[in-house]
Amino acid sequence: MVAFISKMEKMEKQPTMWNFNLLTALFFCMPLFACKNRGNQPNLDIPQDVTKVIERPVFSSDSAYQFIQHQVDFGPRVPGSNAQKACASWLEDKLKQYGAEVQVQNTHVTTAKGDHVPCYNIIGSYQPNLKERILLASHWDSRPWADQDSSNRETPIEGANDGASGVGVLLEIARQIQLKTPEIGVDIIFFDVEDSGLPNSEESYCLGSQYWSKNPHKINYFAQNGILLDMVGAPNATFAIEGGSYQINPTLVNKVWDIASRLGYQNYFVKSKKAPIIDDHYYVYQNAKIPMIDIIHLDPTTISGFGEYWHTHRDNMDAIDKKTLQAVGETVLATIRNK
Repeated sequence: MVAFISKMEKMEKQPTMWNFNLLTALFFCMPLFACKNRGNQPNLDIPQDVTKVIERPVFSSDSAYQFIQHQVDFGPRVPGSNAQKACASWLEDKLKQYGAEVQVQNTHVTTAKGDHVPCYNIIGSYQPNLKERILLASHWDSRPWADQDSSNRETPIEGANDGASGVGVLLEIARQIQLKTPEIGVDIIFFDVEDSGLPNSEESYCLGSQYWSKNPHKINYFAQNGILLDMVGAPNATFAIEGGSYQINPTLVNKVWDIASRLGYQNYFVKSKKAPIIDDHYYVYQNAKIPMIDIIHLDPTTISGFGEYWHTHRDNMDAIDKKTLQAVGETVLATIRNK
């Protein structure tokens, strides 16, 4: 993720296909702001039926944690490195192991610094013939430099939370899908080269999702809903409602935060809306017209608006907490199970 964009007028209904051009225009026309200028809106009155029983899905935070550790053990997964190639192969193998139909987009993209680097978008599909689908995604690369750190700013970071945490949660969800198939089709995408951008150059981020959204793995691919996970493992993380998500797909936002509350995770999924940000979900919506929402840790106590470890060498396994992984994993999996 790169920057916050200004508030947009609240729409009353979930956008239909004829709303896409309007919403895209709204995104483009709005000025971009630095992270420190993050705007807030009052708490949202998201309706919920607390009396309705929801089945708590099986999800292992221990398993998700080990998936994160394994990624970190490869070293920084920066474009063009041996760690990138090795981790890509491992991710492909894990999705196959858990019963997914796997495709890998092997391409090259050009970074803001002018480097022509390999990019591996890894896609795992469950029940690919079903028309009703949900797209789950996270980026798996790590930042090539620690620009927010006080020292060693030019060296790559481990990216345990910023990148690996979302992948760890999705791999555990894949494992659970193999054990108990949901009623809808599920596609899991690990986007590459998300975090090689430069400040004040929003389009230099999210290169993997930009490529996939213009060149989907399947002709005429579409999913009715999408969920992006970004930085979902930190201790005591809070997931406020990202403003762009609420504009793109308010129905899914309401459902996810309601499910989280009924599972007892209202301290993680807080019902307040923040300013929109540019992240992978933005390009998935803009180019592929898939209404994807972003579950992302937004920290109001920091200057950046993200966790204190963000883009620093402190983004290691110390930045991962199993309780947070459990909250996110159960919530997303319950959303899939309760279509």
